[in-house]
Amino acid sequence: MIRYPSFKYGATIGVTAPSSGVPEMLHSLIDAAKLRLEQQGFFVEIGDTTWTQEKVRSASAQKRAKEFNQMMQDDSIQLIFPPWGGELLIEMLEYIEFENLQEKWVLGYSDVSLLMLAITLKTGMASAIGTNLIDIRGKTSDETTAMWKEVLFTKAGEEIVQRSSSKYQLKWQHDNPTEHVFHLTEETKWKTVSGKSEKISGRVLGGCIDVIRHLIGTPYGDVKGFCESHFSNEPIIWVLENCEMTTTDLRRSLVQMKLAGWFNHCTGLVFGRSPANTPVNGYTVEDVYQELAEELRIPVIYDIDFGHVPPQITFVNGAFAEIEVRDGNGIVVQRFL
Repeated sequence: MIRYPSFKYGATIGVTAPSSGVPEMLHSLIDAAKLRLEQQGFFVEIGDTTWTQEKVRSASAQKRAKEFNQMMQDDSIQLIFPPWGGELLIEMLEYIEFENLQEKWVLGYSDVSLLMLAITLKTGMASAIGTNLIDIRGKTSDETTAMWKEVLFTKAGEEIVQRSSSKYQLKWQHDNPTEHVFHLTEETKWKTVSGKSEKISGRVLGGCIDVIRHLIGTPYGDVKGFCESHFSNEPIIWVLENCEMTTTDLRRSLVQMKLAGWFNHCTGLVFGRSPANTPVNGYTVEDVYQELAEELRIPVIYDIDFGHVPPQITFVNGAFAEIEVRDGNGIVVQRFL
């Protein structure tokens, strides 16, 4: 069984930086995000690692893990909300006290998705891949991103419905802020390899491929054991995104995941829009998706609202989902079973 944490208005949110912290010149972003959450009725507790950054880390692996462990064991905190991702979260995994983690949500994406997948695989506790703290600092929020609260408010036994965005952001414009942070200018269109409508169902697992692939072969990436003990080998939907890889690196990573058995019982692959996917000698990301669909004989859906090209639907590791694409539009139903 999957364990789903509880969350409600008035809860305390813990902010810690298990990967990159926020340099002093950008501390105002944390202040703004804290203010928005407090205006919505939440309390916010900010850990020391949030405010520091040296080279590519907020602090040493041991210090990051200690602060994370403390927040996860604090009865008053219901959500851990890192400021953003980074590069070297994997360093702190060996110092996390998985056996002592209380039931609470961890929300984020990018490098943080490695932590969340490890938590779900190791403990059977659901975790949420969605927006990060920095991106909810605006006076308003687009409808897609704003659903993070409704998803986390969902109780065990209930379901939550999310729909594809109407527009997405083509590129970041940090020097041109908007009231809701993002610049949503391009028409959203979810796509399928088949070119037809697709509907898939199964348990959700996923994250940023760049980092979660490094769990393979470690004690934190036992997908087979997890599926046997928590899902009874139910169908799996992998929801994935590429941050920085070329198409050949992406292909290598996906083949490695396949060879490691991660795609056993997989009923469909879903890929977010990507700022990367650079073609190599004419080898495109569409080629990668086509090959996967043929090899695994499953539907492949892509360019969805997920990952480093906002806005983002909030997906829950462990939830049972139905994902449907029709005429470029998508609907995601997640049941907390």
